[in-house]
Amino acid sequence: MSDDVPFMVRSRGSVAGYPVSRQRRLRRTPALRRLVAETRLSVDDLVAPLFVADGLDEPRPVPSLPGVVQHTVDSVTAEVKRLGALGVPAVILFGLPRPEHKDATGSRALRPDGITQQALASARHAVGDTVVLMADCCLDEFTDHGHCGVVDPSTGEVDNDATLPLYAELALSQAIAGADVIAPSGMMDGQVGSIRAALDGAGFQGTAILAYAAKYASALYGPFRDAAQVTIADGGDRKGYQQDSRNRREAMAEVALDVGEGADMVMVKPALTYLDVIADVRGAFDVPVGAYHVSGEYAMVKAAAERGWIDGPAVALEQLTAVKRAGADFILTYFAGEVAEALGG
Repeated sequence: MSDDVPFMVRSRGSVAGYPVSRQRRLRRTPALRRLVAETRLSVDDLVAPLFVADGLDEPRPVPSLPGVVQHTVDSVTAEVKRLGALGVPAVILFGLPRPEHKDATGSRALRPDGITQQALASARHAVGDTVVLMADCCLDEFTDHGHCGVVDPSTGEVDNDATLPLYAELALSQAIAGADVIAPSGMMDGQVGSIRAALDGAGFQGTAILAYAAKYASALYGPFRDAAQVTIADGGDRKGYQQDSRNRREAMAEVALDVGEGADMVMVKPALTYLDVIADVRGAFDVPVGAYHVSGEYAMVKAAAERGWIDGPAVALEQLTAVKRAGADFILTYFAGEVAEALGG
């Protein structure tokens, strides 16, 4: 590379006969590298996904997600307190009913004494406003068919319009239980507007909405479905209402719709395989952008590290930094606790 290339100011010294670049000098020590780093991953960037299951006497490990458990209400409350003490600013709760309580409309999700509502109330009492409590707003964990909404029996497809009132009712029950943020993940058209209207109408104007705005129909969700005990009936999928992994421009249209309906924050999911989408959204919208480093992305790192093929903690930090570098303001990740400890939270 010639000496007149921009940003390559040369010194009088050399390395192996080549002039020493500014970049080479600034990489020389760990302290220098920290000083000039363009992207900084902080504990403040982390959101921890947590599962809480009805009917458990003690936490139950999730085999496909090493280090992750299905919690009881008591243990999830303790975990929220632990994460808060480490400096993690937010958690997102996923409630899991007893298998025998699932039905066609996910009715158990809506109960004021439902498992998610119990966990929210318990955690809110324990941590006050020191940790942001997010609640996943979807029905798939609670339906016997595994879809995110009501299924039209005549077509076998999710009935978008019949599902919206249920999301609104669910969101309101979560807000009453103590959620700071409602996170609708079902990818129903109009879900954000329906939820915003319900919250505002009941006096919860201060409850924020994090929209799963660019949620792709990904093959990386397998371990999550294991953890959430979700199986889609008859070998079905969600490609009719989640985004096609081959499409990039489509994400911008989906995000614009959600922001227009009142989303306070938006999310791209998964994270690593959609870094281009994160960058696009960050460049086009002024709302905070989250990214979900999903179960499959986490599990692959854990599996390879277990076999000694990679340095797991180093890869985790590298991956999450890449997501931040792409433009995410915060990252939902099962590594939240580990990374907070590593960063000295």
